[in-house]
Amino acid sequence: MRIAIGSDHAGFHLKESLLGVLRDDGHEVVDVGTDSDQAVDYPDFTEAVAVAVRGHEVDRGVMICGSGVGASVAANKVQGIRAAVCHDTYSAHQGVEHDDMNVLVLGARIVGASLATELVDAFLGATFSGDERHLRRMAKVARLEARDWSDTRGGAR
Repeated sequence: MRIAIGSDHAGFHLKESLLGVLRDDGHEVVDVGTDSDQAVDYPDFTEAVAVAVRGHEVDRGVMICGSGVGASVAANKVQGIRAAVCHDTYSAHQGVEHDDMNVLVLGARIVGASLATELVDAFLGATFSGDERHLRRMAKVARLEARDWSDTRGGAR
């Protein structure tokens, strides 16, 4: 599988650890940075991961920041990206199986290298089920993404 991986400064060391694991597992890895633990802004690297996934340059993406929250929020601003911060293996595989998640976000200040490896393995080992209920829900998510939000009244339709 071809994987884009990125991090901000807080996630740099965990990213470096995961790079070796992913390559040892036979994955082709595109490292979009950062290249040190010097302070940088997570949206820049999150965008690089998300754009690689959206453009089908890679199959999936992994992004790492301090908590995972900021990168998750940023990744989901890119059309076609379904990212989630996951700190347990169930969410990491279930997010793919039910929600067609294509970017896994990790918090380097939350999980260590061993758990991060398990999370990435669960994420990459999962496939979208394609069950009717999940397809129906994903179509609703796609409508949310495509909606013109200048009408902010909201509500179920």
